[in-house]
Amino acid sequence: MKQNKLYWRINENIRAPQIRVIDEKGKQIGILSREEAIKKARNKGLTLVEIAHKANPPVTKIVEFGKFRYQEEKKLRSQLKKSKVSEVKEIHFSPFIAENDYNTRLERVKEFLADRDKVRVVVVFRRPQMRSKDFGYKLLDRILAELDETVTVDMEPKFLGRNLMMIISPRSSRKTSE
Repeated sequence: MKQNKLYWRINENIRAPQIRVIDEKGKQIGILSREEAIKKARNKGLTLVEIAHKANPPVTKIVEFGKFRYQEEKKLRSQLKKSKVSEVKEIHFSPFIAENDYNTRLERVKEFLADRDKVRVVVVFRRPQMRSKDFGYKLLDRILAELDETVTVDMEPKFLGRNLMMIISPRSSRKTSE
């Protein structure tokens, strides 16, 4: 898993001469000089952490730094869990595919679309089959006809080498409810 390093300016690393200070209970103390805010934090045995550096003046909070860092990392982990990265799945067809193989692969395409993944449909041509490219286009049209209104075409069918490719993705739920 990729480590996302979070960074906060603390105590003397805070650059602004005047800062807005919030105490450990969440109550706003006011605008103080940096030295005065650091002194207040140290008297309580806590750390001064800059939480909004773009504000004018920057906002800082007096906190127990280990606990604060743990809570922020926990928030980041929960956000990463909720976000789903869409993958591009790939299914290969032959231009002269048997009916049962076609149905099996079409079911796999439907499963991928149900998982909200994009699907790259590839028609693989062997050497002698290159003379009959129109069968590949007919196969892709048949696939689109069977999936009808549930998909959008992200990349129109085009040849890349000996492969005819098309990328489809599931239609968003907003458009289907209209």
